[in-house]
Amino acid sequence: MSRSRRLLGAFAGFAVAAVALSGCVAGEDAPAPAGSDAAASDVTIKLDWATYNPLSLIIKDQGWLEADGYNVEWVQSLGSSKANEALRAGAIDFGSTAGSAALLARANGVPQQIVDVVAQPEWSALVVPADSDITSVADLKGKSVAAALGTDPYFFLVQALEAEGLSIDDVTVQNLIHADGWAALQGGSVQAWAGLDPIMASAEASGAKLLYRNLDFNSYSVLNATESIIKDHPEVVQVVVDAYERARAWALENPDKTAQILADAAAIDPAVAQKVIDEREGLDVDPVPGSALSAVLAPIGAIQVSLGDVTSQDKVDTALDTLFAPEFAEKAKG
Repeated sequence: MSRSRRLLGAFAGFAVAAVALSGCVAGEDAPAPAGSDAAASDVTIKLDWATYNPLSLIIKDQGWLEADGYNVEWVQSLGSSKANEALRAGAIDFGSTAGSAALLARANGVPQQIVDVVAQPEWSALVVPADSDITSVADLKGKSVAAALGTDPYFFLVQALEAEGLSIDDVTVQNLIHADGWAALQGGSVQAWAGLDPIMASAEASGAKLLYRNLDFNSYSVLNATESIIKDHPEVVQVVVDAYERARAWALENPDKTAQILADAAAIDPAVAQKVIDEREGLDVDPVPGSALSAVLAPIGAIQVSLGDVTSQDKVDTALDTLFAPEFAEKAKG
């Protein structure tokens, strides 16, 4: 089966229509400045949480936004592609994705921008069963691999194959969200899985083998906001980014508590969660989206064009020029 046919179903919905993104303020068209009790009580923040984004878990667990008087609609994201879908549909105003997925969405016309860098994790690797006879990336030729299209693990897979002189056409990709990919690997319907923490760390603890690791093939974890909320309610964006930077400081000061929050949210062993936080999450990074993130995303953008996921390099270049809204993290950091 050709790659275009294999991926058709996954990307059929990626053609961007004009979607009416709902506003986040109920009542007043021009709310009082954020921070006052009156303004907070009028604001509903549609915010995602994801087990691959520990800062979102901390904000949800600690209830800081609610304590400040904001109404919060929490929506779980099961992967970058799902977060992007929710952002496009207006189901959330803020969504957690890999930088690669944010670039893909922006290059395909989705009106969202990165407002905060969450982490620089080593969260993706290629995983095989404990008893697999696959010992190298080259051995994946002709095999079925589970990967969630449009996410960091998918682009990790593409780069890993290219590093060994192969292409995505040399494998059969089964488009599965991360948890389903691990289930497929366990069930034997695929021979390898492009994994994502914390599910991947749990799989490793249960005996699965990390076939291939490469930090350079992981893009940053980022927080996106819709352009509508950035334009119409920048004060709300600042509130959320401030909460993220508060959560970062809290996580760095409380790694054990952070691991327990992750373990509870992901339903994984606390020791596995601790491994993710201590060894692979990479929360101690500059939160301002800028040149470091752009340098990681540029080669991924070229891959997206070569795969046909973006129709031209010009679209990638334009996306990179307009993807970041750094002013909120700059203010929070200051």
